[in-house]
Amino acid sequence: MQTDKTSMAGTTTATVADIKRILQLIPHRYPMLMVDRVTEMRLDSSAIGIKNVSINEPFFQGHFPSEPVMPGVLIIEAMAQTAAVLVMSSLGQEADGKLVYFMSIDDVRFRRPVVPGDRLELHVEKIQSRANVWRFSGKGIVEGKVSAEATFAAMIR
Repeated sequence: MQTDKTSMAGTTTATVADIKRILQLIPHRYPMLMVDRVTEMRLDSSAIGIKNVSINEPFFQGHFPSEPVMPGVLIIEAMAQTAAVLVMSSLGQEADGKLVYFMSIDDVRFRRPVVPGDRLELHVEKIQSRANVWRFSGKGIVEGKVSAEATFAAMIR
């Protein structure tokens, strides 16, 4: 399901994406798909994705068996996938046949652990886009508290 909200000028300003739409927009699949839903998207600007963290995630078998914690790198990956959904949605038909690739990750901070049962909100905001390179700031938030934050860039090819 995809829902669009249209302004009086007729431009699409916000949209949401369920798992079926996410699977159409980005190539990631289990066990690497890290976004379950995008609850809010302002095309060409920002998005909020959701990752429902379950004890059934394969990485919890080894990270860490007695104290399960979502690996920070996967939190950043979830932010990047949310950004990729935003990019592909913003590009519309121009996105056909293209992929979004990580280019860089900067200023990463991990503030608190993400554990099974958490609902990880992935807030991404476009900082800049030039040609096929987009820069974002991102935050992973659980229960209103920042768990991780980073800036990152992606290339569309």
